[in-house]
Amino acid sequence: MTNLLSVDWSKIPAPSDDGAAEHLIGMPVPSIPLSSTDGRSIDLASLQGTTVVYAYPMTGRPEVPLPDGWDMLPGARGCTPQSCAFRDHFAELRGLGAANLFGLSTQTTDYQKEAAERLHLPFALLSDSDFKLTETLRLPTFETAGMRLFKRLTMVISRQKIEHVFYPVFPPDRSATDVIDWLKARLPNSSS
Repeated sequence: MTNLLSVDWSKIPAPSDDGAAEHLIGMPVPSIPLSSTDGRSIDLASLQGTTVVYAYPMTGRPEVPLPDGWDMLPGARGCTPQSCAFRDHFAELRGLGAANLFGLSTQTTDYQKEAAERLHLPFALLSDSDFKLTETLRLPTFETAGMRLFKRLTMVISRQKIEHVFYPVFPPDRSATDVIDWLKARLPNSSS
């Protein structure tokens, strides 16, 4: 059984910034309905307020082995720690103005539901298994074990546009606190 939470980040290769997300800042969010683990259809372009979307490679399951060489693919490992960090900081993110929070992967909603339930996520995971959002926004991806997966990134969306992108994201378990720091820095009277 794989322990999806216990990771020694010093032994995992960090991803490098390959420039694959530079075009995203300022882009309008397309109106593309995405299925979610809470049963809703979510159109990111129709949401009000600030929305945080973290795109991650793959939802792991404790009883399913990760693809061969997974830990040595820069940026691949860490989806569970990242989701748990967003779960643990959910209230703080909401308090800082994140009206909406979602995880996003290219896996099906049915596959994602297991993780959403097991990890007790207070937010939905979104599926782009048909790659419509991926293709429209030209989100960075990689291929392994016959799967096309996201390179890990986090987008902050406001007024139907991508306001900020965190890319690459490493280590993944610090992703939520990076977003928190960014949200705090944009508050009025911030000393940052």
